[in-house]
Amino acid sequence: MNTEDRVEAFEKLGKYLSAIDKDEFKNLAISAGNENSWFTEENIRSAFHGLAHYLRPGHLREWVSRYELTVVNPKTVAVIMAGNIPLVGFHDFLAVLISGHNILIKPSSKDSVLLSHLAKKLGEIEPRFATRITFAEQLKNFDAVIATGSDNSARYFHYYFGKYPNIIRKNRTSCAVLNGRETREELQALGRDVFSYFGLGCRNVSKIFVPLHYDLPQLLKSWEPFHDIIHHHKYHNNYDYQKSILLVNRTSFLDSGFVMLQESEKLVSPIAVVYYETYEDEGALALKLTEAREKIQCIVGHTTPGAVPFGEAQVPALWDYADQVDTLKFLSSLN
Repeated sequence: MNTEDRVEAFEKLGKYLSAIDKDEFKNLAISAGNENSWFTEENIRSAFHGLAHYLRPGHLREWVSRYELTVVNPKTVAVIMAGNIPLVGFHDFLAVLISGHNILIKPSSKDSVLLSHLAKKLGEIEPRFATRITFAEQLKNFDAVIATGSDNSARYFHYYFGKYPNIIRKNRTSCAVLNGRETREELQALGRDVFSYFGLGCRNVSKIFVPLHYDLPQLLKSWEPFHDIIHHHKYHNNYDYQKSILLVNRTSFLDSGFVMLQESEKLVSPIAVVYYETYEDEGALALKLTEAREKIQCIVGHTTPGAVPFGEAQVPALWDYADQVDTLKFLSSLN
């Protein structure tokens, strides 16, 4: 297969995702939800929409045109996938295969149904891909590694896979910077960045920086359209648990009935809690964000250089690489 063959196959996969049969999607969502109860139909549909956005023809071709992807000696790349949100490992799946290499996948036990289905579908679209995709619980006979996990598992990955060419990712989260001049529509869009996938993704906003004397109740009011999130049993349980901890500890917080705002200097908040921190000097804030860049996946807002627009944290472009590490450049260097 040449690059054009691979691109065409993934473009067809994108069209499949855009027009998937309603009953087929329903059955797939049930199977995925049985494996991971955080994977609701709505969240899986959002993930499919995001992947179709990835795979639209102009976007995919613009991405691959930036690289020399002629592979003389294809390598086998082991990919250890996370399972925090639906199909979170798809970008690595796409990158390895579009670059001309073979992929050896260790799926997350929390997200094996969806990727195996798409891998099978890709093999039907382009049968030559079928021999290039392998799923395995134990990894052996590979040439390079891409692994995503927690800070603890990253230490394990470095120990076992340090001798191979590798990309090893740790915990990250995302934050937003408000200046007080945002419109109600922008604040509501920020709610998508907070609540999509129940806030479980590394591109979900878990911390918000606001100016001194910012109107926090108004922020919570703008998020009212997301109130139904509380009806998910696991989210509701987390909300109740976190609220009880705050009450027992007599910690000050604001409560909307489905999410709590708590002042904290920490970046990563628990489920159903969003941290906030006030700032007076934009320069000092910029320095703080720079110092924390190894922990931040993306920043949402207007004023920060390179910031993501409100509501778009979970719809990155193909070249918005996790941890700012160019996966396709890494893969193209393996020849």
